[in-house]
Amino acid sequence: MILPPGEQPEVSVVIPAFNEAESLRELIPAIVRVLDGAGRSFEILIVDDGSSDGTSEVSAGLARGDRRIRALALRRNFGKSAALATGFADCRGRFVVTMDADLQDDPEEIPAFLADLEGGLDLVSGWKRKRHDPLSKTLPSRFFNRVTARASGIPLHDFNCGFKAYRSEVCREITLYGEMHRFIPVLANREGFRIGEREVRHHARRFGRSKFGPSRFFNGFLDLLEVMFLAGGRRTPLHVFGRWGAWLLGSGILINLYMVALWITERRLRVRPLLLFGVILVILGVQFISIGLLAALIHAPGRRRTTYPVRSRIPEDSQPS
Repeated sequence: MILPPGEQPEVSVVIPAFNEAESLRELIPAIVRVLDGAGRSFEILIVDDGSSDGTSEVSAGLARGDRRIRALALRRNFGKSAALATGFADCRGRFVVTMDADLQDDPEEIPAFLADLEGGLDLVSGWKRKRHDPLSKTLPSRFFNRVTARASGIPLHDFNCGFKAYRSEVCREITLYGEMHRFIPVLANREGFRIGEREVRHHARRFGRSKFGPSRFFNGFLDLLEVMFLAGGRRTPLHVFGRWGAWLLGSGILINLYMVALWITERRLRVRPLLLFGVILVILGVQFISIGLLAALIHAPGRRRTTYPVRSRIPEDSQPS
């Protein structure tokens, strides 16, 4: 469905792409066909994350051929979270669908995702129950998903699936940086949004190769620690480190006061293990509180990067107001 210029589309499809020129030529027409068949007004945002294989040129050509398609090209490869954040900032639809550009997600599933959103959910995450990937990807992914589900308390099977659908409010409220795209359901749940899951078909990769190496497992573990660090609500780093620091500092002071009382009553006091323990607790307490203060400064609003430089935008006047 083609809307008059400037009118808000019903659905925005955000596609982060890195060296996926061949796949985009097939994926975009398939999405257009599905949404046209469903009678939905839509826009498609292709966010080229610094590709070197002609993805930017292919995206620009598709955008010039259909004004419902927009192509954004970042100045360099910032990562999938950056590409998604850029797409979220530019999209205009009431519903937002994200898909990988490698043809492993099936556009035919989009209407079912939208029906789930219209049924009351705020975010619907895909679940690739049967994956067409090597064991080197599937086994670590299962472990990662189980650990994340247990740590976050969210009963999803596939946190890392790129095929998701959102109400636009979710995209405006969550902040993506680093490699936080893996934890979008956790971030959304922390803001009080209703999370659901839908089983989706998964196809074998036809072009190119996976862009994620072994480092994603280590990075994913560190990102999980960061997400869960504040998952209990709106606590700041100072609250978390400060509580431990205050307990250690208070315990150390009480021990040292006890040692001072002994010195006063006994008039002489040799170095005892308890005295050393008290001094160590005081030092640790001060260090924990200092770490909390430094973390609070780093974590302060406005310090986290949420926008990324765009090299080109097709059409050039497509940035939302």
